[in-house]
Amino acid sequence: MNQETAVGVIGAGTMGSGIAQVAATDGHRVSVFDSNADARSGAQARIHKILGRLAEKGRLDRESAKAIGERIVFVPDLQGFGDCGFVIEAVVERLDVKTAVFAEVESVVADDCVLATNTSSLSIAAISAACSKPERVIGAHFFNPAPLMPLVEIVPGLTTSEAVVHATRALIDDWGKTTVVAKDTAGFIVNRVARPFYGEALRILEEGIADVATIDWAMKEFGGFRMGPFELMDFIGNDVNYKVTETVFAAFFYDPRYKPSFAQKRLVEAGWLGRKSGRGFYDYREGAPHPQPKKDDAVGREILMRILVMLINEAADALFWQVASRDDIDLAMTKGVNYPRGLLRWADDTGLDEVLDRLGRLFAEYGEDRYRPSPLLRRMAAKGKTFYS
Repeated sequence: MNQETAVGVIGAGTMGSGIAQVAATDGHRVSVFDSNADARSGAQARIHKILGRLAEKGRLDRESAKAIGERIVFVPDLQGFGDCGFVIEAVVERLDVKTAVFAEVESVVADDCVLATNTSSLSIAAISAACSKPERVIGAHFFNPAPLMPLVEIVPGLTTSEAVVHATRALIDDWGKTTVVAKDTAGFIVNRVARPFYGEALRILEEGIADVATIDWAMKEFGGFRMGPFELMDFIGNDVNYKVTETVFAAFFYDPRYKPSFAQKRLVEAGWLGRKSGRGFYDYREGAPHPQPKKDDAVGREILMRILVMLINEAADALFWQVASRDDIDLAMTKGVNYPRGLLRWADDTGLDEVLDRLGRLFAEYGEDRYRPSPLLRRMAAKGKTFYS
């Protein structure tokens, strides 16, 4: 695949239109389909507005912005994908919907067309099973907003051919993205490893140890995170974030490490989805007061360390189970969710004995399996090794 390869995008929502913009910016002809005609027209208007804004700010010249827009065509059905060499779907995160889409698009495209899914947590093997040529199906998980976020997780399924893996990674690298390769397990790298950032923060809140504003302050002040966990959940959307947690929890056979939170579930049930609904963990309505953190440095550092050791433990376990390489795990967390440091590098800087000691104290206090240390973490600490030694 190269710049002459026609690209198809299924789904004209935020992710689909963002991916279309990325591909068109690299020079590809892009066909976009959505079964909802209003979604197609809305996406077209949104893309042209974004390109116009980029031209106004001087990030693109007007001729380039116009050319990018003209390379994106919205088609009324999947027949418009007949000449595509690479098709990526970005539809609702439901396996039945995705398998139906793949079965249909496969009947339209050529035998050598690569079929990619932007799923964030569903099985690539299960999606590819809907196709007669499952070896050409692969995961290509972009992060929102796709034009701005650098990371793409490349996820081969059980039947994906090596040639498709290499071709897809090369294509998306050419789009200016940073790619990492992940095993086809629930959550891949980022959505698996990041679960404690939300889950342990919610646990601290539910226990009454600290409030929302204080937990967010602690993670930013002492950890260097750009956003606190509650700010980020509100930004992502509590419905989206909760659904990913629920999916990962079920996919790992209800491992308590990934257990969803009642506090977040109640917000979703109430329609307090975050910024997009005007209320979430914070109140975004006009004139609403913004809560102030209780700035106690000792408490703030304890909050950071409790969440950090859980994140490190999850990263170590991802390496133990060969979800991805050491470097790709750290790269994914810095490029995919803007963590200030790679977690395995952070583990070395903190000291593996210190990480294990804190996990051990949490396990002793709560007696819950969610705090069990990764076998790799224990093994390396026992041998006096570090991840980057």
